[in-house]
Amino acid sequence: MKRKICVVITARPSYSRIKTALKAINEHPRLELQLVVAGSALLDRYGNAVDYIEKDGFIVNARVFNILEGENLMAAAKTTGIGIIELASVFNNLKPEIVVTIADRFETIATAIAASYMNIPLAHIQGGEVTGNIDEKVRHSITKLADYHLVASEDAKERVLKMGELQENVFNTGCPSIDLAAEVKNEEQLGFDPFDKYGGVGIRFNINKDYLVVMQHPVTTEHRYARRHVEQTLNAIKDLGIPTCWFWPNVDAGADGTSKGIRAFREHNDIDHIHFFKNMEPNDFLRLLKNSRGLIGNSSVGIRECSYLGVPVVNIGSRQNRRMRGDNVIDVDYNSQQIKDAIISWMNTDKVKSSEVYGGGNAGANIAEVLANVKLIHHKTIAY
Repeated sequence: MKRKICVVITARPSYSRIKTALKAINEHPRLELQLVVAGSALLDRYGNAVDYIEKDGFIVNARVFNILEGENLMAAAKTTGIGIIELASVFNNLKPEIVVTIADRFETIATAIAASYMNIPLAHIQGGEVTGNIDEKVRHSITKLADYHLVASEDAKERVLKMGELQENVFNTGCPSIDLAAEVKNEEQLGFDPFDKYGGVGIRFNINKDYLVVMQHPVTTEHRYARRHVEQTLNAIKDLGIPTCWFWPNVDAGADGTSKGIRAFREHNDIDHIHFFKNMEPNDFLRLLKNSRGLIGNSSVGIRECSYLGVPVVNIGSRQNRRMRGDNVIDVDYNSQQIKDAIISWMNTDKVKSSEVYGGGNAGANIAEVLANVKLIHHKTIAY
């Protein structure tokens, strides 16, 4: 019989971090994929990632609507609680043999808690990393709940082992999002018109000339300052006047402040060189990044995929603190002048070298093999 693997996707970024693993699980002769989509991945306001998931041919076995509006700390906590309740029912119906949770967003711990209390073996992808906000607490908590650790780098593997996890249950599979980057790395042209394909708001510009990409999310531990933070970036981009593709933030505490800051800035300033998007298919987004002059903001895509693609990144603030990175990243504070200076520095520099710090493009297949062959664990042991 095939081993049932239940993967829970809770947000837009999670899909790109698991897509190639989903494909490998689907195609593995000894595995059966059960796919659950939850949280903001179901909401149009955040790009309706489920549409792209189904377009790619994956069958969604269950949908969990658990997001509470508010984009504040209380809403995040209650959203997590609702997720635990709803996912417990889903797991009871699907009866998976392994549940897979992805990365470190606040919704992912709901998956981990529900599976753990139901004695379902839990696999965690991208554990062992460090950052500068609530995600780090979530990530390390999931590590202690998880039975199998599918990490993305040697640095992360060593950290998970230091946390007391058994060597035989920790695997450096690489990061599945690098698999997608590998697919587009050698493509010389963008290959699509983002304005025609994805709509969005703002002026259209010549996408075949120099342009920037901005993706800036609120920092949950600094959520009160989200609007102030994004205004610094908006001022920098406005002053530079370089055509820019700007993406809306994730559903985190402070996202309302980020969104209000963007809307107010658009109303009071003449920014005729910025186009705003909700979401893109993962491969298209990576093509857009690869053909850009650089990424500005605080998304982990700048640390992971952009390092592999050799795309310059201006990383703003504390959200990615201490996360392993390649030579493509310049770190700056929430300061418009620092942001401008860093962008200009990259604009005057040749393209940076590619780095394989997060893998070389075969993580999805590696993950499927681990899930097919590991011994099922219902009561984990901690190494001492």
